Amino acid sequence: MTRILNIEPLNYSDKARAILHSLGTLEESELTRAELIARIPEVDILIVRLSHQIGRDILDAAARLRVIVSATTGLDHIDLDYAAERSVTVLSLRGYTAFLRSVVATAEHTWGLLLALTRRIPWAFDSVRAGEWERDRFKGHDLRGRRLGICGLGRIGEHVSRYALAFGMTVFAYDPYRADDMQGVTRCASLQDLLAQSDVFTIHVPLNAETTRLIGTAELATLPRGALLINTARGDVIDETALIVALESGALAGAAVDVVIGERGDGLNPLIAYACTHDTLLLTPHLGGATYEAMEATEVFMAQQLATLLTGKNTP
Repeated sequence: MTRILNIEPLNYSDKARAILHSLGTLEESELTRAELIARIPEVDILIVRLSHQIGRDILDAAARLRVIVSATTGLDHIDLDYAAERSVTVLSLRGYTAFLRSVVATAEHTWGLLLALTRRIPWAFDSVRAGEWERDRFKGHDLRGRRLGICGLGRIGEHVSRYALAFGMTVFAYDPYRADDMQGVTRCASLQDLLAQSDVFTIHVPLNAETTRLIGTAELATLPRGALLINTARGDVIDETALIVALESGALAGAAVDVVIGERGDGLNPLIAYACTHDTLLLTPHLGGATYEAMEATEVFMAQQLATLLTGKNTP
């Protein structure tokens, strides 16, 4: 009997769970890393999201493992090269563009971060909770008439562009891998061109060798002084030290990020440490895709892909 282990079962879709039950014996348990390494030798299929880094230590212990299923587009939490070397198939959302266009959670979170940052909502709420009522202290800015620069005009960038147009913003985008244009969006010939025209700069690119540290000191200096930066892609896309320097100097008026480098590592990330003492940086714990609706849809979709892989038949 095929043994399936789901290590992130909290609020997991009942429909997806039913599909997994039809494929084998399902165990659901939140495990520490030591517990996972102890348990993985008996597992054929591992269901993950982002709670663990699936590296060599886990894969070396996984004597029976055939498939890793991750309902994510980013796969930096899995050592893909070593998984391939171990003949472990990795199933993910990557490449399923038609399906992903129906998933709007990360785009909506991007827009929520932008509104929260420009209107200073988190800090105003903290002030009210502290017993204060200081309206002028938290005066914000309009979005209408400002220039939004979108780095990566894929399915998330598309949704964000539509929100921006609805808010009366002027929208620019840079994406060297997209051939067609979008109505209302001006395409830029280079990243530098996009940066120079962005009052708000938002990042929607996959993490790979080309995009690692894509945004560093030079790129941040190209933005207009007082610009805002939003990142709901991956932490490694930005040089975090350069981001802190830009915030401290006032070159950036503010930033909101949903992702940081080493999210599953030990120690305090420098952005988290900075945000604890400054009100120009807003952080959320990788919530982009974390809505009940999005997670239900993606969990069911990935369970169906697993069923197709194992049985050779499409699962409704």
